[in-house]
Amino acid sequence: MKHLSILIPDDQTNMSTIACVIGSYQVFMAANTYFEQQGKPPVFKVNLVSATNDKRLIHGFLSIASNLTITESSKNNLIIIPASEIRSYETATQNNKLLIDWVKRQYKEGAEVASMCVGSFMLASTGLLTGMTCSTHWAKSEEFKALFPDVHLQTDKLITDENGIYTNGGAYSFLHLLMYLVEKFYDRQTAIYCAKYFQIDLDRNLQAEFSIFNGHKKHNDAVVLEAQLFIEDHFQEKISMEQLALRLGVGRRNFDRRFIKATGLTPLDYLQRVKVEAAKKHFENSRKSVSEVMYDVGYNDTKAFREVFSRVTGTTPIDYKEKYNIGS
Repeated sequence: MKHLSILIPDDQTNMSTIACVIGSYQVFMAANTYFEQQGKPPVFKVNLVSATNDKRLIHGFLSIASNLTITESSKNNLIIIPASEIRSYETATQNNKLLIDWVKRQYKEGAEVASMCVGSFMLASTGLLTGMTCSTHWAKSEEFKALFPDVHLQTDKLITDENGIYTNGGAYSFLHLLMYLVEKFYDRQTAIYCAKYFQIDLDRNLQAEFSIFNGHKKHNDAVVLEAQLFIEDHFQEKISMEQLALRLGVGRRNFDRRFIKATGLTPLDYLQRVKVEAAKKHFENSRKSVSEVMYDVGYNDTKAFREVFSRVTGTTPIDYKEKYNIGS
């Protein structure tokens, strides 16, 4: 039987930590039970693992006790890192530093590792994500990039899978990661059963439709900042990036290079995301048609608007409107 360890962090926790721990435990125990009903042995022995003896994860009226310490859990096949308030190795508590070091050792000894939501910060603190792709909650992307510039953050992705390391996007999207892991370690039939039992969508792979675009402005390039503010104030108009660069007194090639360095996006991508964010707000809060919204945000080509909107959000304008409009 394989060994699965769900980490119980020390102190730096929140309600999402508890949700991730409970959700992971429930799903894998249900998968084991379903496997046994099919006449197969359970895949995982599931443990709750902490740094020290008798560690309890406590939040208000909720309390979870670990059943093993890291010294008692020496051989693992899969480790799950829940969301927490851990942001870096330097700011972690002493016990959480022990957990971070333990995860790193276990991975080097063959364990696979999955982080949930902002558990990616703890995972990145191990150094295992350097040069690799990961996801996290879209609202924490700028903080993550600042702390871990050598990690390829892809917040549009709901799930990443690379070299035995798995990450997922924000909040309760950890449930989709659990379905992904169940299919990988059990089989498709078991994943379908768990998805039906817990009523979770299978095969969701983007969190883009849930994100709120707020262009990165915590940089030191005054020219780029001025360009960002101009784009956000005039996105409904026809903006020429050549003319904008000239207005700011820089060459177009240099303008593009500086803009990408400061924001992670090209000027055109930035403009498109500002337009799409405005369109999303119209769809959420007004009765306007797709065509009316398209014109309001500065598009006059239905096909181009639909393609950009779908690329940025992962869903079509009409589907987004039907799903999120307050009157729906």
